[in-house]
Amino acid sequence: MNTLKLALAQISPHWLNKEKTVEKIISSITDAGKQNCELIVFGEAFLPGYPFWIALTNGAEWNSTLQKELHAHYISNAVQIEKGELDIVCKLAKEYNIAVYLGIVERAVQRGGHSLYCSLVYINQSGEIKSVHRKLQPTYEERLCWAAGDGNGLQVHTLKNFTAGGLNCWENWMPLARTALYGLGEDLHIAVWPGSLHNTADITRFIALEARSFVVSVSGLLRLEDFPEDTPHLAKIIENAPAVLANGGSCIAGPDGKWIAEPLLNKEGLIIETLDFNRVLEERQNFDAAGHYSRPDVTRLSINRERQSIIQLINE
Repeated sequence: MNTLKLALAQISPHWLNKEKTVEKIISSITDAGKQNCELIVFGEAFLPGYPFWIALTNGAEWNSTLQKELHAHYISNAVQIEKGELDIVCKLAKEYNIAVYLGIVERAVQRGGHSLYCSLVYINQSGEIKSVHRKLQPTYEERLCWAAGDGNGLQVHTLKNFTAGGLNCWENWMPLARTALYGLGEDLHIAVWPGSLHNTADITRFIALEARSFVVSVSGLLRLEDFPEDTPHLAKIIENAPAVLANGGSCIAGPDGKWIAEPLLNKEGLIIETLDFNRVLEERQNFDAAGHYSRPDVTRLSINRERQSIIQLINE
């Protein structure tokens, strides 16, 4: 119960193509499962991909036909969990007894079905979806296509002796979001990113030192050759695109802030490591942010976990 074998899936999506990206997810879970991994993590918005086009095509242009058509394509390839679009992932999780953290672009039926959320889904080893965390605050140009989430997904999950929780990208820079998970007992922090070393190099070790927890940062990859030819307005997108848009940088830091797996660049595949829970207990000896080094009589955090909606149905 004290050890956990996990896989970091540093892979590229079949960008903005839901069905073909699911095929890559299936392949990665199967590969990790056959190697007896107990947890696999995919990057932010991996299914069906991060909205890189916004920064490359003047995404803030008002009433742009190009932006509308790309956004419609994105919506069409987003994930509707309520319609069973993650059922195959759940089935594989159960078949291989492997938990899954998967970054998706969620087309939330409960919010009307046409707005998008950057969501991190946790599926347990029995194949059950236990939480869907919608990114609290989309970052910069992301606000042009993703809606703001809520606190419903600020939850942790028991995985052997570990307590896992996760945040999307720059949420990991939000002190109170991190504190929420610390206070819930987190000792295995999952940070998912669209990719690139500049995102993961510093904060992974910082959170590990602050939390005295394992921190697993998982990034995607995206290169020019990963853009499918049937992407709307592809020529315009690649006109200003660099050869590499996301170079990976997936890594793991231990509870002492030292690297267990240093950031890996420009390589696609699974990064597999085994964690020892006893390292958490050792490092909590001198610092525990939510325990003996906290002062709840002076400062405390209030969390609203209500799933937000514009309607409340009465007497139904």
